[in-house]
Amino acid sequence: MQSLELEIKQLIISSLSLEDVAPDDIDAAAPLFGDGLGLDSIDALELGLALQKRYGVTLSADSQETRQHFASVDALARFVSAQQA
Repeated sequence: MQSLELEIKQLIISSLSLEDVAPDDIDAAAPLFGDGLGLDSIDALELGLALQKRYGVTLSADSQETRQHFASVDALARFVSAQQA
């Protein structure tokens, strides 16, 4: 799971062009939005597309479940892992 978390951190950095951020700077348990990494709704769309391309997962933009998956890197890693199983 840690390697998947690292891949997702790298995907976040590359897909959102966060040049000043290293994977180690992202706390896997910290929120991605608001006080955590500070992402916004546009970032969520871009990250969602990157996840779909990379891992073949499907996300519903209106789903409350999707919001939970995007809560943190941990949550995204669990979601991707479950989708691939």
